[in-house]
Amino acid sequence: MRTRYGNLNDVSNKKSFQDMRKWQKERRRKVKDLTKNIPQCSTKKIQEIKKNRSRTSYTWIGHSTFLLQLNGLNILTDPVWAKRMGFQKRLTDPGIPIEDLPEIDIVVISHGHYDHLDFPTLKKLQGNPDYFVPIGLKSLFLKKGYQNVREMSWWESIEYKGIQISFVPAQHWTRRSLYDMNTSHWGGWIFQTTDETFYFVGDTGYFSGFMEIAARFKIDIVFMPIGAYEPEWFMADSHISPEDSVKAFIELKAKQFVPMHYGAYRLADDTGPEALERLLREWEKRQLPKEQLKVLSIGETVM
Repeated sequence: MRTRYGNLNDVSNKKSFQDMRKWQKERRRKVKDLTKNIPQCSTKKIQEIKKNRSRTSYTWIGHSTFLLQLNGLNILTDPVWAKRMGFQKRLTDPGIPIEDLPEIDIVVISHGHYDHLDFPTLKKLQGNPDYFVPIGLKSLFLKKGYQNVREMSWWESIEYKGIQISFVPAQHWTRRSLYDMNTSHWGGWIFQTTDETFYFVGDTGYFSGFMEIAARFKIDIVFMPIGAYEPEWFMADSHISPEDSVKAFIELKAKQFVPMHYGAYRLADDTGPEALERLLREWEKRQLPKEQLKVLSIGETVM
């Protein structure tokens, strides 16, 4: 019998057929402007990135995909360059064409949903990366022909060429087929160098785990999801709202908030600009320092 994984405090994300029907009826009544999208960066640093093996940098490719350059290593989070997600066409192009990436050393996967784990994308990556995946996912990678795969459980850490990589909890779920519901885990990834600590949250609802993560790690930069939250009665267990993402940031005691998981795919009823507008409104409402919020254009690099 296959192991089934769960959330902290036994929070369940299961929804009934009636819940799905209710959501679909609601969606048909909503009118959304899908012509307004998150902009591309006008000054991309593609050549600088390809040559860089010494400076710390991070680049938002789009959705939950970032290229991090730490300790001379090129790290990709949840690499997805897919042009479609289900029946929906991608709304914004990836910030860097996949063929323009440098050779990748590390790939981390937060969970197995298709908008976070796309094998056609992985096949196109240059280099021979090591893959770090949640417990339960390694067998799928081996089946697909990938050998350099490290499976990790919550709170497990490993040292990799001068970087401490840790897998931490999230509140979510996963499924790739009819029969594999929650047979692998989900979570976020923390990268610690001698200078800074980066926290890639992955996909999550708001949960008490943020406070425990803050107790164990001193976070400098957090890559925080803000999209796919509407309708909130349906999505809240799995996808954090912009307002709760700010609450989580405060609980994490992090130094900088970088929003993600919005503007690339229409996974719920909210739009990218709506998510960003709500984030900015909440930031102002709580009177947080403007310099602590780093909203990136697609393809923008911070060095």
